[in-house]
Amino acid sequence: MAGDRPLVTVATIGNRRIVQSVDELAAACGLLPGLTLADARAREPGLEGIEADPAADRAALARLADWATRFSPWVAPVGADALWLDVSGSVPLFVSEAALAEDLLARVRRQGVGARAAIADTPGGAWALATYRAGQDPVIVPPGGIRAALADLPVAALRLPVEIVEDLRRLGLGRIESLYGMPRAPLAPRFGEIVARRLDQALGIEDEPISPHPPILPRLERIGFAEPILTAGGIERGIRFLLGRLCRRLEQERLGVRRLELACYRVDAGVERQSIGTSQPNRDPAHLARLLVPCIEQIDPGFGIDLMVLSASAIEPQELEQGGLLPKAHQPEDGAIVAPLIDRLANRLGAANVLRIVPADSHVPERAMQLIPAFETMPDGDWPTDRPRPIRLLSPPEPIEVMAPLPEDPPLQFRWHRVLHRIRRAEGPERIAPEWWRRIGLINAPDDLRDYYRIEDEAGRRFWVYRQGIYRPDRRPPWFIHGLFS
Repeated sequence: MAGDRPLVTVATIGNRRIVQSVDELAAACGLLPGLTLADARAREPGLEGIEADPAADRAALARLADWATRFSPWVAPVGADALWLDVSGSVPLFVSEAALAEDLLARVRRQGVGARAAIADTPGGAWALATYRAGQDPVIVPPGGIRAALADLPVAALRLPVEIVEDLRRLGLGRIESLYGMPRAPLAPRFGEIVARRLDQALGIEDEPISPHPPILPRLERIGFAEPILTAGGIERGIRFLLGRLCRRLEQERLGVRRLELACYRVDAGVERQSIGTSQPNRDPAHLARLLVPCIEQIDPGFGIDLMVLSASAIEPQELEQGGLLPKAHQPEDGAIVAPLIDRLANRLGAANVLRIVPADSHVPERAMQLIPAFETMPDGDWPTDRPRPIRLLSPPEPIEVMAPLPEDPPLQFRWHRVLHRIRRAEGPERIAPEWWRRIGLINAPDDLRDYYRIEDEAGRRFWVYRQGIYRPDRRPPWFIHGLFS
């Protein structure tokens, strides 16, 4: 408000100057967003207009939406100046709906933001009451009372375009209650379906889906502090308390977390967020604490943290495991034993920097495996057990000089890196052909075949070699060494 003069923000759309927002004094003068600046000044000559900054408004609203998740995990921006919060499950934390709304408004106003709030059965009804009902106190509509609560509000409270609002006023339909008894058929040809749809949404006759920001989280625990905490020790105690509660809940549901997110809400409206991931579903609070506690050094408590929320943003089924009879030191290693090490490395070095080797759907050795980040879900499929493979593959395969009976016998000796190896044992061949869609043409297909042999020289060293292509009188197929056995 500019002194005692009405204030609006204005943006240029096309070749027109359009009012984007109005202060309380301008609203009391009947000015609405969507009017041209010329029309607004015709109604109120003393109006003052300033340039709107939509990008800054969106950024500020996004920050406020992020902060508002302390009251509900489901927060959705509405337009440029409002938020929807689904507080269905949050009311028990605040004794009553009125207490929740008053606490929210008090915290928002301490940030220097003017705000009004309403709680109703429908998102459209709550927005209408918060935006157009006079007074600074929160409006609480009892269940089933939305029709009566909206009756006296102007039709603009239905979130209609300003042109339709003006047309309805000219027809004498300035209040929402004037639309209650109107037949829908006469309205549709002139205004389309939007008037009937917005009215039905506000009254709860038609559902109005909203997209949460950020997405709603499936599992979370929270703890508030009577006195804001500032120390790393206090934050750690809060983390361990939340992990204990969350893991007990997950155990009852036979679930494990794959990703945890910690949100620390500061008294100055800042939000500090940290997250960790796991390579397998996990609900061991001690292990998860070892991953999350080191993140404390990256948390700036500011003037204090008064609320902490721990969310399981990714969960998967985790069945109970039968413990072994032998001590852990004598049990064979498996994925469950290695997983804690993978988790600690990936969270310290970055998930993209810790990779695991998994089988790929290809018979060609160099394409039979792939590298994926440690936290990605393991693809279906197992390593082949019926075809022995070397522990080390050469990339690319290296050519060798071979003496072998023709046309398809294993080598008798070969020379590699100027060293002659005489063969004592040989197994094979195992023929491997490339995928048909990778072949250039059927004419070259015979040269794409590989005949692999497992061979052992006189010194006991074992190699994996192959002949490239089929023997022809005009062509001696080349030989390559592709791998080394242990």
